[in-house]
Amino acid sequence: MPEYIADTPNHAPSATGFLRDPARPILAYGRTMQPQHGIAPHHHPRAQLLWALRGVLRIHAAEATWIVPASHAVWIPGDVPHQVQSDTETDIRNLYIDPTLPLRAANQTCAVLTLTPLMRALILRLHSEDTAAAFPPRLLRLTAVIADEIETLSEAPLHLPGGHDPRLMRLTRHLINHPDDPSLLPDLARSIAASPRTLERLFRTETGLSYRQWRARQRLLLAIERLTLGQSSATIAYALGYRSPSAFTAAFSAEFGTPPQSFLKHAVAQ
Repeated sequence: MPEYIADTPNHAPSATGFLRDPARPILAYGRTMQPQHGIAPHHHPRAQLLWALRGVLRIHAAEATWIVPASHAVWIPGDVPHQVQSDTETDIRNLYIDPTLPLRAANQTCAVLTLTPLMRALILRLHSEDTAAAFPPRLLRLTAVIADEIETLSEAPLHLPGGHDPRLMRLTRHLINHPDDPSLLPDLARSIAASPRTLERLFRTETGLSYRQWRARQRLLLAIERLTLGQSSATIAYALGYRSPSAFTAAFSAEFGTPPQSFLKHAVAQ
């Protein structure tokens, strides 16, 4: 997560997400995004499955953040305001789903999904097709398979929850923009004119995590970004303030169920 997220240069969103056309239920759109760039805040009627072939995406919506390595994709329901960013050059492959095809209807928030080999192949297959014209029966059958596969993708815990209280929002925005801030909670509380006890209560009631748990998850999500860049567990451990590489490995395994260097490989193999 880079510093000064608000200063990231932004591209305009694709017009594809705004097209309403039940005869073309799933549309594909790809683009290359330069390092330290993003997509301006926006929302569109089509739901979106967003995948980067390389690099790590960062999605911000409703004061929360989702981290999306290339082994995963992010599901963004229709009409949910969101912003996309990346530190590195990324090749994005989008699928936009018409509102008449209500996929993953039970979840009205963003979610990071673990991609199966079949889902990756389906995304690339639709991207190789011309979806600007009316769909022939063959393409309708392909999009039906894609829809079925999207429904079965499992969620991954790559989510840093936010909140709605203005004091909590000021603090979490600061920590997301400055993840290396070493300040303790009492100092952070003074900077936003709140008490540590109040902030602890707000973290638990609005994010479901204690302040310590929230910061621990933030560090682990930063670790995933660094893993994607090829950094070793030892390098990541010391850069993020863990006592030792083994302490980092234990924390990572407890959160994600697999050691750091196996995380991306395991996800790709599923």
